[in-house]
Amino acid sequence: MVSLICTLQDHRDDVNWCAFSPTLLATCSADKTLRIYNTRDFSEVPYSPLSGHGYGVHCCCFSACGQYLASCSTDGSTVVWSTDTGEIEAVLEHPGRNPVRVCAFSPDSSHLVSGASDGTLGLWDFHTKTLHRTGAVNDTTMVACSFTPCGQMFVTGSTYGDLRLWDLDMNQLHAEKNTHDLGVTCCCFGPEILSGSGRVQFRLASCGQDSTLKIWTVSRSNTGSCKMQLLHTLTGQSAPVLSCAFSADGQLLVSGSVDKTATVYDASQGTLLYTLNQHERYVTACAFSPSTPLFATGSMDKTVNIWRVEDGHSGNGKSLPGRKLLGHSRLLVSDWSEEDVGAWLCEEGLQALVENFKTNNIDGAELVSLTKETLASELNIESVGLRSKVLRKVEELKAGCVCTGVPDEYLCPITRELMKDPVIAADGYSYEREAIESWIATKNRSSPMTNLPLQTTLLTPNRTLKMAIGRWRTSQ
Repeated sequence: MVSLICTLQDHRDDVNWCAFSPTLLATCSADKTLRIYNTRDFSEVPYSPLSGHGYGVHCCCFSACGQYLASCSTDGSTVVWSTDTGEIEAVLEHPGRNPVRVCAFSPDSSHLVSGASDGTLGLWDFHTKTLHRTGAVNDTTMVACSFTPCGQMFVTGSTYGDLRLWDLDMNQLHAEKNTHDLGVTCCCFGPEILSGSGRVQFRLASCGQDSTLKIWTVSRSNTGSCKMQLLHTLTGQSAPVLSCAFSADGQLLVSGSVDKTATVYDASQGTLLYTLNQHERYVTACAFSPSTPLFATGSMDKTVNIWRVEDGHSGNGKSLPGRKLLGHSRLLVSDWSEEDVGAWLCEEGLQALVENFKTNNIDGAELVSLTKETLASELNIESVGLRSKVLRKVEELKAGCVCTGVPDEYLCPITRELMKDPVIAADGYSYEREAIESWIATKNRSSPMTNLPLQTTLLTPNRTLKMAIGRWRTSQ
């Protein structure tokens, strides 16, 4: 049985990745931030959110002990954070400063690998925070990476559709071509190491734009030869599969898809166990906890769902206190019911007002219309401080709804902020003028959306879009 126990709704843009340590959950987003939660109750830690990247954050991963968190971004850097303080420990500038799409620690945290949109790889000595080796695959974007459980090799996946196995000297040991038509999106090794008959063997999961999730064996002989063999092709999802992860014991495999579902498989048999439909947009990220029977799924709907795997239980699981669950937070405030308003008051520490608001039939529409006068004369709230706190919380709520409700086409693809001066670049996409001009000046004239060269740096004002944004702002 898989039960949804809570939904985290703190990001203001697409969730791109999730990662667990034994005690923490990290999520990262196109909103340029990482958020860190305590896995005991999924309350946000005091130093969260982490804001050190200039552009959207694509990937994050914990060191083995959980002492450090690494994150990589379109800004061309991999940032190392202390999970004790939230402070930046190091900034690793990727060779060429191209957008970094993926990063991964080795199991013993001695190495960190980063992969970029120009097909380059950086292998870092994590103890010294220095670049150890570089490698590259031409004409592709690195989007996936995972170390073997022994830590002596790692595999990369690219938009070209291949999986490549490397050693720590950046020697390419094996290339499996055309593993996923139209490109690999994610890959991960299972935790098991099998040895015998002069070979060591691992299990690898990969997924891609071809709407499949595949399970492979990766083996290396004593002589150094490597090979990959396909075990299962899983077709439980109807659209491109964007993410995959093994459970800590290797028995389960979860994947997220463009079809808005997350699926859970028996990793040994390759059989579909559960299909989860609680996300409203693409499921872009998934991760299992190494220490508890929990996993997380992240989505372009800006939420992260936390699930519990319950063997032999048919109950619905327990909801965690203090976090927003499915319900009122999915609606416009003006559409909230009186019960939704009551739930919001409890979340904001205003439980004492619940009965008063319920007696006066305060629903969402009434809530956003409250004034100091109505709080005092109609709701009989005598405390000036309490009235001010209610109004401040209402204003924060209204501001948050405006920010998170911006139509995606009005946001600059680079900054993910509402455009003020939209322009059309040679790739056909619209950007904020200042952002694309800065990009062109520092990114060798490549397109932020396609990574292909821009044929010209000429920018054309998008007056139609600017007027549409103006009308939308007025309506808010």
